Amino acid sequence: MLKRTLIALALMAGSSVSPAQAQPQAATTWPQKPVRLLVGFAAGGNTDTVARVLAARMQELVGHPVVVENRAGAGGVIATEMVAKALPDGHTLLMSSLGPHTVSPSLLKSVGFDPVADLAPVSNIAENALVLMVNNALPVRSVRDLVAWEKSHAGQLSFGSSGVASTTHLSGEVFNRMTGTRMVHVAYRGGALAIVGLIGGDIQVMFANLSDALPQIAAGKVRAIAVTSPHRVPQLPDLPSVADSGLPGFDVSPWNGLVAPGRTPPEVIARIAEVAQRIVRETAFRERMIEIGSQPVGDTPEQFRATIANDIQRWSRIVREAGIKAE
Repeated sequence: MLKRTLIALALMAGSSVSPAQAQPQAATTWPQKPVRLLVGFAAGGNTDTVARVLAARMQELVGHPVVVENRAGAGGVIATEMVAKALPDGHTLLMSSLGPHTVSPSLLKSVGFDPVADLAPVSNIAENALVLMVNNALPVRSVRDLVAWEKSHAGQLSFGSSGVASTTHLSGEVFNRMTGTRMVHVAYRGGALAIVGLIGGDIQVMFANLSDALPQIAAGKVRAIAVTSPHRVPQLPDLPSVADSGLPGFDVSPWNGLVAPGRTPPEVIARIAEVAQRIVRETAFRERMIEIGSQPVGDTPEQFRATIANDIQRWSRIVREAGIKAE
């Protein structure tokens, strides 16, 4: 009798499983190992900086290394596809951005991933504004001036961008469509080269990333006339938005958001989002984002999912209607 009792107790001890053990371990103890945070662009850019600032603080909070990996190429599509196909356990993440996530799928014949099914939104970390700038020789100081000058000098204005289908390009296309202007697009191999062209007068107009534009504006090398976000930005508080300058509804606000592979368990997504949102609320992080020309966001997975869905619909329509083709 005693022997049978001891055997039964042993079996019960061996078969007892706590609720935490019954769930996938990654869902309750994330992270269990180093986390890879991929960036689809070269080091030093805005997306890379946001990722590195987030990663440095994240690894302090979670107790495991969070390593940023730059996998540049195809306008961010290469890194996005890598994460879309990664093991969905929360240990491979992407600092995504508007272009490869919501524009490229409608621009390219194949990107190797479904932007909705294969990528799980975690949190929109920060948004950026572009700055509408003109060459100093152009006699315009407002959006209304620019529209009036273009219409009286048809075919004489060109706007530069960092590349076909970049946000700096798409901003100009949206502007043309909303104002009836016909500024000619000139694609450069990067935003820095486009700004050089603007300063030199090879192009007359540019929608530039705020972080790239600020030094040139401060040095007086270009004239800023508006920002593309719905409202003014703290970095240029005296500069109106395009929307408030006679084009209500104009809004181009590129974002940098954290995403995971599409089949990542909801519990893991919630845990990563919790950590990310905590970081974005911290004063040091928010101040750093302002320094680099970004506006901290830190929303929920559901809110970020809605942003992505809206952008996919909006930009696919703009790409189609404007007849934009990949290079």
